Amino acid sequence: MNTTTTPPHKIIGVAVIWNDQQQILIDRRRPGGVMGGLWEFPGGKIEPGETVEQCIQREIYEELGIFIEVGECLITIDHTYTHLRVTLTVHHCRLLKGIPQPLECDEVRWVTVDELEDFTFPEANSEIIAALKRVGEMRTVDG
Repeated sequence: MNTTTTPPHKIIGVAVIWNDQQQILIDRRRPGGVMGGLWEFPGGKIEPGETVEQCIQREIYEELGIFIEVGECLITIDHTYTHLRVTLTVHHCRLLKGIPQPLECDEVRWVTVDELEDFTFPEANSEIIAALKRVGEMRTVDG
């Protein structure tokens, strides 16, 4: 009998939503759940038959009540927690319409890339932040 159990695998579409002030939208998970109280980039599980882009648009509307445009992929991350394996497909997105509401989270906040370090994120998110910093440095260099 095989006693090693592999944790469930979730494929998650993640949005790095930019506004016109070059700030990124983050939200804080509700306390009590898994990784409750931590900040995250919004997104959610891809449903059967959905593209990553469709998933991100749907989740962002459901969680935050805003309309976004999904742009290019920033990074894909495979991460295994003790209870769960996740594949995060992270896309740059742009706010098109609406004001973010914390419909399924505790709080939402617009922050700059540099301010991201002031917030506590789940472990897998550190690679997203590192990728954003690299992009930010490239933007600075390119003018």
